[in-house]
Amino acid sequence: MKILMVCLGNICRSPLAEGIMKEKLQERGLDWTVDSAGTGSWHIGEKPDTRSIAVARKYGIDISKQRARQFSYDDLNDFDIILAMDRSNFRNIQNLSTQKAHNEKVHLIMELAQPGNGTDVPDPYWNDDGFEQVYNMLDAACDKIIDQLVATQKSSDVQ
Repeated sequence: MKILMVCLGNICRSPLAEGIMKEKLQERGLDWTVDSAGTGSWHIGEKPDTRSIAVARKYGIDISKQRARQFSYDDLNDFDIILAMDRSNFRNIQNLSTQKAHNEKVHLIMELAQPGNGTDVPDPYWNDDGFEQVYNMLDAACDKIIDQLVATQKSSDVQ
């Protein structure tokens, strides 16, 4: 399983989501690939925002070695599931897509974790206090998504 987390600049939300997901997969002994990207190009090559690094560190996760990169068309082929942090990034990803199979890989992370909820992961860049809220949202979402993906894999193995 290859999972891609996507936000706008790839310095706040998606690096946190990547770090959280990797940690949870390691704890469960799942050998899946997780990466992150941004739909914008402003921060290519930069470390995650220091506030994202700090909140991840608070929970025992090190995301300081991650580097921002821009989402590309190739990601639609390379990943099994692409999780957008909000509707704007979801639309940006879908606008690059040229195939129905690509569109079926793209989901809003909170919609996948809490179907029907319609919640976006807020961008904490302009709100120092928002990083903790974003961490907690993504932490809970990653647990639910892993459970769903494992269940889906098991049911397809049975068939």
